[in-house]
Amino acid sequence: MFAVIKSGGRQYKVSVGQRLEVNRLPVEVGKQVQFEEVLLISDAANTMVGTPLVENAMVLATATEHGRGEKLIVFKYKSKKRYRHRRGHRQELTIFTIDDIVADGKSLLTGEAPNFQEEEPVVESEAETETPVAESEAQESETGDTEPEAEPEKKASRRRRVKEADDTEPAEEE
Repeated sequence: MFAVIKSGGRQYKVSVGQRLEVNRLPVEVGKQVQFEEVLLISDAANTMVGTPLVENAMVLATATEHGRGEKLIVFKYKSKKRYRHRRGHRQELTIFTIDDIVADGKSLLTGEAPNFQEEEPVVESEAETETPVAESEAQESETGDTEPEAEPEKKASRRRRVKEADDTEPAEEE
């Protein structure tokens, strides 16, 4: 029994108990996640192919660790121009263990309803969140107990000041 899932723009063929490395996802280690983008499910008896996704199907996985992949050497070279740049790169990864494959609300492993923690499905796009400073300012503005902040002082420009014609006249005429 196996399934083909989609995560981070890539497709992975997974089976129960398999160790899966995907691009880093914002998941805590030990949490169970659901991959709901299932493209194909196959077992000994039948095969379900999605158009493009299989309906009411998901793959349950537990995050075991966060890690980094092998170092890849990126070597840029232009002949006859003395241009050679050698850089390394290690991809940030999340490592999962596949727990179960679910189709039509039933586990293909046991034939019963799956037991999983109710969490939102993993979203690959990064969500916009407020910074902690902005949240604390919002809370202070609601309470009204804050002191009015002084306006920031204007800094003098760092340019040289040139004396104007009026300033250069002798002080005796005044």
